[in-house]
Amino acid sequence: MQSILKLNTRRVLSTFISIRRSSTTEFNTSWRTAYGGKYTVTLIHGDGVGPELMEHVKAAIRCVRAPIDFEDIPLSSNEASDDLFESAITAVKRNGIAIKGNIASQNTTNSLNVLLRTRLDLFANVIRCKSSPVVPTRHSDIDILVIRQNTEGEYSSLEHESVPGVVESLKVITRAKSLKIARFAFEIAKHADRKKVTAVHKANIMKLSDGLFIDCCREISTEYPDIKFDTMIVDNTCMQLVNRPTQFDVMVMPNLYGNIISNVCAGLVGGSGFVAGSNYGDHYAIFEQGTRNTGLGIAGKNIANPSGILFAAANMLKYLGLEHHCSAIKNAVLNTIQEHKIKTPDIGGTATTTQFIECVLNEITKLTPPIGFNYEMQKPSLAFRFKDID
Repeated sequence: MQSILKLNTRRVLSTFISIRRSSTTEFNTSWRTAYGGKYTVTLIHGDGVGPELMEHVKAAIRCVRAPIDFEDIPLSSNEASDDLFESAITAVKRNGIAIKGNIASQNTTNSLNVLLRTRLDLFANVIRCKSSPVVPTRHSDIDILVIRQNTEGEYSSLEHESVPGVVESLKVITRAKSLKIARFAFEIAKHADRKKVTAVHKANIMKLSDGLFIDCCREISTEYPDIKFDTMIVDNTCMQLVNRPTQFDVMVMPNLYGNIISNVCAGLVGGSGFVAGSNYGDHYAIFEQGTRNTGLGIAGKNIANPSGILFAAANMLKYLGLEHHCSAIKNAVLNTIQEHKIKTPDIGGTATTTQFIECVLNEITKLTPPIGFNYEMQKPSLAFRFKDID
């Protein structure tokens, strides 16, 4: 593999925020372990606020007494090497599941986030943008699933300088992957009892590439007659989202448009720190914050909102069949904001990350039985479980 490092790579020590666990949280009590032991989850630190948020994830998982062991991979743009990157790939393949902080691209020749997704064929990125009464926003009844093709399009990493001063970047759209993401979107809509799928495109200009994508979506839609299908040009989509977002239900789109639409939708329901994201392939899944923001500007300042990554960790538990553990973490975050009025600055409060996470851990303790929730280890399956999308 071509080296992922630039020659001028800088190495910067990541800043961690210490986690002071409340005296009401007791971790020494033994708890229920199902036959088969525990799951092992790959934990990739990332850049910016990633390392400190991963520590909060560990604390929450421990507090809810989930049967999880973490395999730490300190991969970041500042700690990147070919060997470490391959270790991350191997770990995800071995464990089948990971949670990660976003990795900055300043010090690497290629985006490590993109390389992870393409090497593991995580073809689908999903974020759910849903209004919550705990975070007042302009629109109060949004519930949109944004589904993004994750491995091709403008993110194919095929760029070259034809002649000095002229750069060409190739956008790759294939029928096989377009059909696959379209079917994925309709399957999610079917299992979640959603009523409509909207395919977002720019086929009026990119008639061949986006035209192929839309044709594939339309072809798949005929297999799901109970689900309404429509299309919308991406620039109009952005305007419609701001004006009348409730018209959207499930949205499916190529890679770059997905990046833009995901960020718009996240902004509508509370911002980058409040939305979780997930990436799915036929064999593996990686969970992360919804907008893939590294938070470099607030790293080490103890003001990052951990809600998004905690929601992602909860979704990871649900994916593993640990639904009670999942609910406890999500409810603890919502109770912290709604009942205790503890909010980080990005959602209108003044609390520090430490204050927020301490309250979350106390709430998790209240919601978790002393010996933990009962559970059964899930049988290994190569088939994606659509029912676990959230």
